[in-house]
Parts: sequence; C-alpha cells; structure tokens
Amino acid sequence: MAARRRVLPGFGLGLGYTLAYLGLIVLLPLSALAWKASGIGVAGLLHLLAAPRTQAALRLSFGGALLAALANAAAGLLVAWVLVRYRFPGRRLLDALVDLPFALPTAVAGIALTALYAPNGWLGQALMEHLGVKVAYSRLGVVVAMVFVGFPFVVRTVQPVLATLDREMEEAAESLGARRWQTFARVILPMLAPALLTGFALALARAVGEYGSVIFIAGNIPMRSEIAPLLIVQKLEAFDYAGAAALGVVMLGFSFALLAALSLLQRWSRRWAEQPA
Repeated sequence: MAARRRVLPGFGLGLGYTLAYLGLIVLLPLSALAWKASGIGVAGLLHLLAAPRTQAALRLSFGGALLAALANAAAGLLVAWVLVRYRFPGRRLLDALVDLPFALPTAVAGIALTALYAPNGWLGQALMEHLGVKVAYSRLGVVVAMVFVGFPFVVRTVQPVLATLDREMEEAAESLGARRWQTFARVILPMLAPALLTGFALALARAVGEYGSVIFIAGNIPMRSEIAPLLIVQKLEAFDYAGAAALGVVMLGFSFALLAALSLLQRWSRRWAEQPA
C-alpha cells in the first residue's frame, strides 16, 4: 500500500518544530523572566505587592481592562451584526475602519485620544462643560484607550461566526411565535457565545498589557491613573531589574488565571450551546 503524500511534514517533524518554536519564543523568555524575578526573594515580592502604589496600579490595569473588554463585547457584537446583516452605502469603508487600531501605532493612538478628550479638546471640552465629565488624565481616559485598542478583536472574532449562522433557525423560531428578543436570546446568542467569549478574552488580554496609548491620556498620576506597565518601565529606568521582573511575573500570573477562567467558561458555553433544546 502506497504511503499517503502529505503537503506538510509528518507528525514527528511538525511536532518537534512546534515545540522548539514555542520553547524559544514563549517558554524561554517567560522562564528568564521568572528567573530574574527570583532575585528579589519572597519577602521582596510580598513587600512589592503590599505597596499601595503597586496595588492601585494593578487594580487600574486589570479593572480597567475588564470594563473595557465588557464594553467591547457589547459594542463589538452590535457592530458585527450591522456589518453582516445589513447592506448600506459605506459598509466596506466602515468594515475597513474596524481594523484601524491594529495598524495604528499605539503612541499615535494615545496622542490622538488625548487631543480629542483633553479639557481643551473637541469632545473633552464639551463633556466638561455640559456633563462635568473629565476623560483625559483620569481613570476614565485609561478605560477609553483600552476600549480603542481592544475593539477590533471582538468584531473580527464574532463577525465570521455570525456570517455562517443558519437563518432558517431564526425563521423557524419566528414561525413558532417567538419575538425578536426571544429569538436573539435563545437561538442566536447561544451559538455566538463561544466566539463572543473568545473576543472578550482577546480584548481583555490586549488591554491588560497596553502601554503606548494609555500613558498619554492617563496623566500617570500615582495612586490614581498609573498603570502597572508604567511601574515596570519606571523600575527599569531605576535599574531595578529584579523588581521590574517580579512585577511582570505578578501580571503574568493574574493574566494566566483570567485566561484560564475564560477558557473554562468557553468550554462550558460550547457544551451548553450544543445541547439539544
């Protein structure tokens, strides 16, 4: 019997290359980070975590990222729905603009957002005068920047799944007397839940580590609008490499725990969506 011809290398060679690549690109740098952080010791790590400035920065980084990811999940689902289900003039342009945060340098995005939402900016001045809301140089500005960088992840994750949904299931639900919100909540949303959670996780991970666009609009006020990545940069500038690595390991641990929890939630949502009604 003739052996099957494969386009790609066999399992052994492919697996070896995969493990080697992941080891060099992912595991080796993370191992070096953990080794460097070990120089601070357990007592030094606990002292670093107990510092009020560190706790405030971690709360802002992860809390702001969570709020931004939730906002992106809702807005991204709506934008993906409009792009898939409707045809209107300028749709292709709008579809292309969704990817703009991918291509735009983060520093440029931060400068643009600051110019727009500063107290003397186009929107910032109006918000201050009419609503008394200060966006730039505040925690709200941090969330706005995180929303900007994470928005495309939700749209591009949900959009292809929404485009492949079978419209006959919606029509069947409507023929049985279901209202529009019932059709969406009981038919469409369960099928979109895994993709929506994936987009949420990607937006969350992107926002947690965001630096370039946030530092311009945040104001970087200690205990108020200072993010954890900025603390890492400050420790590097002070030649405190062990402290910077330790803070990086702490962020890595929090991020891994969040992504692990979201992964379990995705598995549960897939099983729930596959269950017969």
